[in-house]
Amino acid sequence: MSKQPPHDTARRLREFGVQVTAQRLAVLMAVRDQPHATAQDIAVVVRSEIGTISRQAVYDALGILADRGLIRRIQPSGSPARFEDRVGDNHHHLICRSCGRMVDVDCAVGETPCLTAADGMGYEIDEAEVIYWGRCPDCVARSRIRSENAAE
Repeated sequence: MSKQPPHDTARRLREFGVQVTAQRLAVLMAVRDQPHATAQDIAVVVRSEIGTISRQAVYDALGILADRGLIRRIQPSGSPARFEDRVGDNHHHLICRSCGRMVDVDCAVGETPCLTAADGMGYEIDEAEVIYWGRCPDCVARSRIRSENAAE
């Protein structure tokens, strides 16, 4: 993903009706640069960019950005919330059970097949959240190496 200069990011905030502050700019840029990061991870990045910022200010900025649709909040079971700026499409996520790595994965068939529930029960469905769990290629390879070394 190409990095937007701060003035483009400020314009984007304004387009979504969000007041531009140094904290919000830094949080949005951190989410863009670190997809699937936790609020704590984002706070570390923001502090390195602008100095002191409270944890609550980071949470507040993330909340506003998610509420306005600039970022997406992902809440995997048993994990802290993670944030990304890939919004407006209906993609899903793969999460490694071993190392926690999360990556994007597009819908398997068509554009939004998961939005067709077997029984929508009268709801107007506009989003589905699918999370696939397993082990990433790096963890699978490490496991194989450990198994091979143990067999020797």
